[in-house]
Amino acid sequence: MEPRLNLMDTPTAAKVGKRFYSTSVALQESTTLPKSLQELVSLRASQINGCGWCVDIHTKEAAEAGETPLRINLVAAWRHTTVFTGAERAALALAEEVTELSAGKGVSDATWDAARAHFDDDQLGALVCLLALINASNRMSVTVNMLGGSYDRGAFASLD
Repeated sequence: MEPRLNLMDTPTAAKVGKRFYSTSVALQESTTLPKSLQELVSLRASQINGCGWCVDIHTKEAAEAGETPLRINLVAAWRHTTVFTGAERAALALAEEVTELSAGKGVSDATWDAARAHFDDDQLGALVCLLALINASNRMSVTVNMLGGSYDRGAFASLD
């Protein structure tokens, strides 16, 4: 399988990509959500969406943010582990329900209430924005066959 299109080589998609990157930077620079939590929920959404490119990115970024190989490897089965905190579990559950909106269930009150118990309004707002952004990124990357395995940290710095 080869990539179908390099979005950054097309004028309109390149402009959108730069804005996605700027939004991503705003979330990363936020002191409201730890970088490691952002990477874990982005990794989980990317796993669900089957986006190898984004799984590659967020696995490497999670490690850089201090996540251990054990926790990174267990994200896909987080419900059946002992390594995630209550807040992380609430965020991962929210990530799954947001990612699976097409199943028609939406985000359940129970999942929202669990997240609300751990996060304030600013943190929840950041999580909602992060999850919308990663799901859109996954859909773009999967559509054009962006392949995992070649991401190098700092690859997006040129988009500043």
